[in-house]
Amino acid sequence: MSTAIKVENIGKKYVLRKEGARSYTTLTDSLSSVFKAKGSKEEFWALQNLNFEINQGERVGIIGRNGAGKSTLLKVLSRIVKPTTGRVELRGRIASLLEVGTGFHPELSGRENIFLNGSILGMSKAEIKSKFDEIVAFYEVEKFLDTPVKRYSSGMYVRLAFAVAAHLEPEILIVDEVLAVGDAEFQRKCLGKMKDVAGSGRTVILVSHNMAAVQHLCERAIYLRNGNLIESGPSEQVIGTYMRAAQGPAAANLAIREDRSGNGKVRFNSLALRDAKGNAVSALTCGQEGRIALQLNNPGKSTINGLMISLGIDDHLGNRIVLLSSEVTGQITNVSGDNVNVNVIIPRLPLKQGTYGLTLFASSNGEVADWIQDAVMMNVDAGDYYNSGKMPPDGQGHICIDHRFEIK
Repeated sequence: MSTAIKVENIGKKYVLRKEGARSYTTLTDSLSSVFKAKGSKEEFWALQNLNFEINQGERVGIIGRNGAGKSTLLKVLSRIVKPTTGRVELRGRIASLLEVGTGFHPELSGRENIFLNGSILGMSKAEIKSKFDEIVAFYEVEKFLDTPVKRYSSGMYVRLAFAVAAHLEPEILIVDEVLAVGDAEFQRKCLGKMKDVAGSGRTVILVSHNMAAVQHLCERAIYLRNGNLIESGPSEQVIGTYMRAAQGPAAANLAIREDRSGNGKVRFNSLALRDAKGNAVSALTCGQEGRIALQLNNPGKSTINGLMISLGIDDHLGNRIVLLSSEVTGQITNVSGDNVNVNVIIPRLPLKQGTYGLTLFASSNGEVADWIQDAVMMNVDAGDYYNSGKMPPDGQGHICIDHRFEIK
């Protein structure tokens, strides 16, 4: 089997400039900054000494936490970013879907951008025309085909971008987490199409936080952490290594987490697991009351209006099992003070024994304030949920539902 991608000693360094704190900027400051750099500089290696090969026709998943270097690696492979050290050998045309709108001209229509993207891939007009109807059929929003793409929603953008990238027959297809923008049905179509692309002998590289998608689509996975290659091998094996490494303590200091999004009006400070009496525990127990204690920091010390908090609970493959939300319980509220303490109380925990990922989300008046994916891995111990000494067998779901049978 021939090699499609060969990565040798790849490293990517960025220089971060730290400006001194200043309450205002004068015209003199602005002019002087043109001639000299102010503040200290810090080197940051997004990738370090990466070595691996990907064979033609392979489906490979790139996994790791936010900030691990996954997107930087894809930009290097796509020749968007030049590596600081090392080199990459590529054999074949590459189609990359890294960010919404990459490679599209906002003033052109969807139809015109199909031909533009095809030209960028090195295809002739006749080749693009031969695939045009297939692209439009996959796109499913044909009535907007002659509308400038600057008027598209992010979902429509992604639909067209993926349809173009997947159907114009690149030898290598690179797809980032951007597919998460689309709806569930479209994501299923995309995964099916990527499988078809690989089945035709072309190479697919997928970055995703959804371990189920990686395991389903990819034969092999590459696990990155802090820009370093930790493991490369069969998907199930590498995913297992990643999930074990993600397991943190039952109490977590979230203030130090940098892989977060939001405007920062409130930020998650800490998380701890507690039992019904409020005692700290290392794991919650199935069938018993469990509490997730959160502390949020209010940096501005002002009143936070319309505070909404939610916790997503995911299985070991990243599938969302349940969402706990103060919106659905009707408990959106206003808070003030330096710190906000929140207890999420689950009267009778319905989760089976296992390890689950918690994703935290807070918003104020509908604006995202803080969002931490995989904030902590939560352990759940076995318990007698049904008071029968029995539990559903392994592999038969994650949730216990209170139920009974009437047999006459």
